[in-house]
Parts: sequence; C-alpha cells; structure tokens
Amino acid sequence: MLYDVVIIGAGPAGLSAGIYCGRSRLSTLIIEKTKVGGQAAITSEIENYPGGDAEETGPSLIGKMVQQAERFGVQRVADEITAVDFSGGEKKVTGKKGEYTAKAVIVASGAFPRPIGCPGEAEFIGKGVSYCATCDAAFFEGLETFVVGAGDSAIQEALHVARFARKVTVIYRRSQEEMRAAKSLLQKAFDNPKFSFIFHSVVKEVRGETGVLDTIIIENTQTGELTEFHAEEDDGTFGLFVFVGFVPQTDIFQGKLAMEGGYIVTDENMLTNVPGVFAAGDCRAKSLRQVVTAAADGAIAAVQAEKFIEGH
Repeated sequence: MLYDVVIIGAGPAGLSAGIYCGRSRLSTLIIEKTKVGGQAAITSEIENYPGGDAEETGPSLIGKMVQQAERFGVQRVADEITAVDFSGGEKKVTGKKGEYTAKAVIVASGAFPRPIGCPGEAEFIGKGVSYCATCDAAFFEGLETFVVGAGDSAIQEALHVARFARKVTVIYRRSQEEMRAAKSLLQKAFDNPKFSFIFHSVVKEVRGETGVLDTIIIENTQTGELTEFHAEEDDGTFGLFVFVGFVPQTDIFQGKLAMEGGYIVTDENMLTNVPGVFAAGDCRAKSLRQVVTAAADGAIAAVQAEKFIEGH
C-alpha cells in the first residue's frame, strides 16, 4: 500500500503529526518499535504543558493523543525500522516485519538516555542502575539513592525519586553555580531535606558483590581523589539514576539525511535536506526538547507534508 504519510516514531512529535495528518484526510501510518509515547510515556508529571491539568502525567497525555489519532483514522504498527530509501519520488521504509511506502515521511524517532559509560554500568542495569525514575523509583522505597546530572530532567527525576527514597545524593561534574536546571526546580531540591549534593565529581565505577549494586566509586574532577560509597548493611543495595542527556535515535538515517551531532537538521518547516522527508521532535537539531516543542514540531511537519503532497 502507498500511504500519503509514514511517520517513524510514536512519541509526542509522531502522534501530533499523526493527528494533523489524519485530520487532513491523509492516509497515515505511524510506526513505533517500542512503547507508544517515547520518553513522555515514562514521565510522571507534566506541569508545563499548556492546558494540562494539575494531575497530568506523561501516560495520561499520551493516551489522549493516541485516542485523537485513532479518531482521525491513523493506523499504527509495531515494527523496528532497519533501512530507508529516500532517493525516489516514493519513499521506502523497511522494517523487520515489512516494507512501507509513502509520498512523504516524517521522522520522529526521538532520543534515548545517554549512559555514563563507566565499568559495571551495563552489568547493573535493572539491578540498581536506572535511567527512568518513574519506572524504578518505587523499588528503592526507604533506601539511599544517587542521581547523576543537573539539568531539568535530572532534577525533575531526582524529585520523583525523593518521594520513595530516604536520601537522594545528586552528583554533578561541575559547580553548583553551573547547574543547568531551572531555578524553580533547583530550589525545590535545595529545600528538600532528603537531598545532598556532590559537586566537581563523576562516577568512575559501580560494583555489586551479591548481584545487585552496592558500591559506587566517585572521582573528584579537580583533585582526582576517589571516594567509595557502600550500601548500608541492612539495605544491601542502593539506586543509581543516570540523567546526563540523550542520544538521538538516528543511526539508520546516517548518510541519508543531513546531521549535526547525530541530530537531523531541518529548516523552520521541519523539512530535511531531502524533499518530502521531514523530522520532528527530539531527533532533530533544536534548542529545546520538551513535550510542547515536540508536539509543535509534529504539527508543523504534518502541515508541510500535506503541502508537499498537494504540490506533487
């Protein structure tokens, strides 16, 4: 089947694009390899999305978007895209389950958490190391936890962890003055008695003698001094939550689309360097990665895709 538009990714950008495409009566297919909603689906609170109520969560907002897209006839399929061919008038997208063809493609593949890259990290994922507070914070009820990072996402996640953990220690490689999170978020953390901070430090290694994380080795970036933190005997473990940025999921587009640091380059209309191919959301080069900007990207990409199709 030849679709008008194929959308790669079902996060806020992809779903927003689908809503606008479906509303314009374009035959539209959204392809998502993992959970619908992307990063938003694992975000506990979304306080800054315009129009959202006080209890709005990532899953609740995504659920509304999915219902809207379905209402407008948008189709969805679960598949992992392995190759794309944007060279012809009809764009071909190949997945593990099949091939999809469209007049226009919107790439909304998002980004995934960046690991620290230290010894032991991969070994203890799910055994103390986590990249999602919403998913795993409850497992550390009453325990000590560490959070790596100092941007908006890191502090937001740390505040969520603090609802469960008895102590949250934020580790940051720079000074307190260089913390990048919004002042309002930082103030909440500073005012919370569960919080403590270790500055000018990075995690060098994580270990566990019994199959779960029980040791973190931290290096002072100014002095090179190493400090070991051990889980208390009664606890047996603690949590390490990592929030140091994201890696764009754009590998399959290398050599196919113009990139900048792994992110897809677009103009203000979300058009890539290939006619008929648009990019939206966290996978594209931009200054702010939030649900609201992803949704806006998706809407713009959909409108421009419709104009492209009408002109060809």
